[in-house]
Amino acid sequence: MGDDFEEERDLLMAIINRYLGFHTLAAQRATKNDTSVEYPFVPMDTRQVIEQVRCVARYLQEHRPVPSAAPTFLDVGCGTGNVLVVAEQCGFEVFGLEKDEHPCRVAQVFFGADRVVQADIRDFPDYQRFDVIYYFCPFANNEMQRRFELFIEETMHPGAILIANQKRSEAIAAEPRFRRLHPEYQIWEKLSA
Repeated sequence: MGDDFEEERDLLMAIINRYLGFHTLAAQRATKNDTSVEYPFVPMDTRQVIEQVRCVARYLQEHRPVPSAAPTFLDVGCGTGNVLVVAEQCGFEVFGLEKDEHPCRVAQVFFGADRVVQADIRDFPDYQRFDVIYYFCPFANNEMQRRFELFIEETMHPGAILIANQKRSEAIAAEPRFRRLHPEYQIWEKLSA
């Protein structure tokens, strides 16, 4: 079973990445972002996203009482919604923020305008609403990225989990309000306000 399973998984990943690549190129060509400070849509490696989201889903199942509703998951800078698809399949109630018009419209086709909002991530007022917050380094400018990371860490509620890909600030590692949940990935739980 091992070789057949790996071959099937590789085939499925190739199919996913082909579709993702198509939407990525279209989004990058149509971007209205100021690419000197913010990135156009760039997808995270699909295999890593699956591992990260499944890790958080397992953690919540093992360490939290069974909730009456699915935990909420916010992808900050969600692009075309590829991470939202993974999170939804792992049992999360998904939401996305995307500033760039073209990829936002694609994500809204899949999830609806009530779930994916076109907004500047620096102005969004409701980060504390979500049980899991995910991002993949939305800012090309290092200082803007660091300020964004600290803002998210301050505003997320105690008990929320952060999946922070390409994190620029390492201050969270010395922060007693946070506990790292994975030795390889930047996955953190906020313990207190």
